[in-house]
Amino acid sequence: MNLLSRRSLLAIAAVVDIALHSRASPVAAKALATRHKLPPRHLETLLQGLVHAKILKGVRGPRGGYELARERRRISLGEIVRTSVGLSTAEPDEIGSHSKLVEKVVDPAVRRAGESFLVNLDAITIEQLCEDAERAHILEEEKAAGDFAI
Repeated sequence: MNLLSRRSLLAIAAVVDIALHSRASPVAAKALATRHKLPPRHLETLLQGLVHAKILKGVRGPRGGYELARERRRISLGEIVRTSVGLSTAEPDEIGSHSKLVEKVVDPAVRRAGESFLVNLDAITIEQLCEDAERAHILEEEKAAGDFAI
C-alpha cells in the first residue's frame, strides 16, 4: 500500500530523473514528460513549485530545463513530499470541517502518523535513490526502450 499521492510520487520521480539526467545539461520538461508518459503541461506547476522550494533550479534558453539546486545528498524525500503537498489545489481544511470526530480525534491521529512518515522520508536522500537507480540499470533500460529523450 502506497501512502503517497500520485503528485508526491511524481515529484520524487522528477527530482530523481533530473538528478540522473542533468549531469551534462539541464533536463527539459518535455524530455521528463516523455520518459514518464505525461503531458508536459502536467509537470510545469510541479516543477515550478520545486524551483520555488529551491530543490530544483530552472535554466532558461534553448538548451534550458531543470537541474538540482543543491547536491543530491542534501535533498530529502520528505522535503519533496512536503513541497508537493503544499502545491495541492484541494482545501484539506474544508474536508470534514463540520465533524467533531474528524476534528478532535481522526485528524490529530492521522497528522501524528503523517509526521512520523515524513520523518522517515527525511532520512532518504536523492543520492540514495540515484544509487538504487544506477544499481537497477535504469539509464541502460531507458536507452534500450527508446525512452532516453533529451
